[in-house]
Amino acid sequence: MPEQKMIDHLFRHQYGKMVSILIRIFGLQHLETIEDAVQDTFINAMKAWQSNVPENPEAWLTKSAKNRTLDLFRKLSAEDARIANIEAGVTTIAINELFLEHEVEDSVLRMIFTACNPVLNSKDQIAFALRTISGFSGKEIASALLLREETVKKRLVRARKMIQEKHIAFEIPGELNLAPRLDRVLKVIYLIFNEGFHSSRKDMLIREDLCGEAMRLVKVLLNNQYTATPASRALFALFCFQAARLRSKTNDQKEIISLRDQDRSEWYMPLIALGHRTMNKAVDTETFSQYHYEAAIAAEHSQASSYHETNWDKILVWYERLNELEQSPMNLLNMAVVQLQRKDLKAVKSLLEKIQPNLLEQRAYLYYGTFAEYAYQIGNREESLIYIDKAIKLVKNEAELNYLGRQKIKYQAG
Repeated sequence: MPEQKMIDHLFRHQYGKMVSILIRIFGLQHLETIEDAVQDTFINAMKAWQSNVPENPEAWLTKSAKNRTLDLFRKLSAEDARIANIEAGVTTIAINELFLEHEVEDSVLRMIFTACNPVLNSKDQIAFALRTISGFSGKEIASALLLREETVKKRLVRARKMIQEKHIAFEIPGELNLAPRLDRVLKVIYLIFNEGFHSSRKDMLIREDLCGEAMRLVKVLLNNQYTATPASRALFALFCFQAARLRSKTNDQKEIISLRDQDRSEWYMPLIALGHRTMNKAVDTETFSQYHYEAAIAAEHSQASSYHETNWDKILVWYERLNELEQSPMNLLNMAVVQLQRKDLKAVKSLLEKIQPNLLEQRAYLYYGTFAEYAYQIGNREESLIYIDKAIKLVKNEAELNYLGRQKIKYQAG
């Protein structure tokens, strides 16, 4: 793996760990200093590894981040006395113990729940968590939340300010306060996976590192008796079903392969089996979450031996249940896509007429692409070309742009 790709991979998987451990050592009041230290560590890694990549890159990064944090604190005169004592004796042993695997996991879990503290504005929570837990850039957060980058920047500033003013503790909440905080935690992890499964980046459709990071974070929840809830299990099952077919979504030329044309022999069956086992545990509840319904939809796709044998009727039912639970334009659009497969064109039109494309923000091109296919199926070639051009104008990702271009050629051919 080239050095830059290695650093990108490690940044995604180690950023949250480093920030979490260092906050546990030095305190939340020094969050910005710690984030600067971790950023500096990766910049130094890019320079140092050009000539010699260490045998254990993760250990190198962890040690460097710790040392860089100490260097920064030494520059803060108010901290000089305390920092001087942190490098010797019992204190050093205690700090080193925090870098043990089970303690790292505990620190990450603390960071997850700290980021989702109810004291923070709910909109600020997600942006802050995406930044501190998984090192999302402002642009990535903006795409995941369908926001402008400037809005994301303001939310991050507000979250850090509130943590300082309210003296928020770096801890896992007690059992009574756990449930509402866990809902927000699951949402954040869900967004991380989605950015990997359908990336907002112009040059990349799939980011397996983000999918892996989301799966790692939800596994942290499943390893804790209080956070291993039915919703957590359903989310992990959803990830398993989706991740199992990542490799079949594109070809060697990075072109999109539609679900209809994917080679299902490439789907990773052990991961699908794990998803089903996890789902069997997740349904042991009287209340289903959005993740239950989304996992049920993904499960239907995973167990269909071919595209033509997909149970679209059942998938439609799950989408309808999902939309009853939480109405959204994306749910309506997905239902329209399902109705296209069922050849119920009247239902497709009815659903599309209920959607305001602007509410889909950066995903509005999906609406126009779906409308183009609807127009094509009813024989309105002229309208299909109008809508596919609207989709092409709005799409940012190169692979999706090429896919829509191929669709346009199909519509032109009639």
